[in-house]
Amino acid sequence: MTVLVVTNDFPPRQGGIETFVRSLCDELPDVVVYTSREPGDTAYDATLPFPVIRDRTSMLLPTARTAKRAAGLLREYDADRVLFGAAAPLGLMGPALRRAGARRIVAMTHGHETWWAGVPGARQALRRIGDAADTVTTVSGWCEAQIKPALSPAAARRVRRLTPGVDTHRFAPDCGGKQVRKGLGLEHCPVVACVSRLVPRKGQDTLIRAWPRVLAAVPEAKLLLVGDGPDRERLEGLAAGIGDSVVFTGAVPWADIPPYIDAADVFAMPCRTRRFGLEPEALGIVTLEASATGKPVVVGDSGGAADTVKHGETGYLVDPHNPVAVGVRIVELLTDAQRRDALGAAGRKWVQEEWGWGRSGAVLRELLDI
Repeated sequence: MTVLVVTNDFPPRQGGIETFVRSLCDELPDVVVYTSREPGDTAYDATLPFPVIRDRTSMLLPTARTAKRAAGLLREYDADRVLFGAAAPLGLMGPALRRAGARRIVAMTHGHETWWAGVPGARQALRRIGDAADTVTTVSGWCEAQIKPALSPAAARRVRRLTPGVDTHRFAPDCGGKQVRKGLGLEHCPVVACVSRLVPRKGQDTLIRAWPRVLAAVPEAKLLLVGDGPDRERLEGLAAGIGDSVVFTGAVPWADIPPYIDAADVFAMPCRTRRFGLEPEALGIVTLEASATGKPVVVGDSGGAADTVKHGETGYLVDPHNPVAVGVRIVELLTDAQRRDALGAAGRKWVQEEWGWGRSGAVLRELLDI
């Protein structure tokens, strides 16, 4: 029962969806991946225990040529299951792959499909994707509520939740944070970390605007912004007026992320919905990775982000547009070690019990009828 995974989201490209798709491949007994070109892909693919076929383009689209190639791979590798790493738009190839012999088709959705559900034309395309698949999956309750109305009644009844998992061995207390602190000169400072691409949706600017309030209560506190992105120059400009209390690390390889989270006392990402609701936070797996590392979390109330925190138990859900509210929660956690440790411990326990990759893999195998 070989599974053909058709996706644009695959390493060495970095991102949450890429990690999600790659990790699910490890949960399948026999898999072949059809994906796009990416710098460094040859060396990366050589490390994998399954075949990866790279298209000649840097972006797979549901064209007749791409569908023909995918159908050929289905037959070449004797595959009869298909997993679309992101339903839109590649899931439009579902009927062609069904004709080529696919017995089960699962189409994963993440966050961008929510805007497809609300835009004429794209909404109809999403409906076609749902009708062609045996199951459409969603990563959060919020995403499900947005996507289901765009599907036909029959497809809506087949929607299932398939969430990313967390490797609680990699993301664990004392997984290298002391060394990161030492390297950055933060050994004796209270540290709040945000690990994410530097883009407006993630809310690093809200953290910077909240930081003077944090410094008024905890003068030695440092804000550690881990990652890079198009918003970096603007964020550095915002931080220029508050001295050296904001530290930008630049890009960090995904494999090296756990120690940077472990370096924090508190994890904060006040993510927000932008572009009139078309750009939400679908879930936010990094928040769960922070909980697995034993850190209390402060998370913006956007899209499915609420699913990644138990408010008052593993951290706090905050208004991402209110720097005062964000600052108050951060100060509370930095000044109350007992509360901070209790929320961090509860978060790790919750992730271990509810968010393991084994659980996600079992769901996917059931949906693929493996």
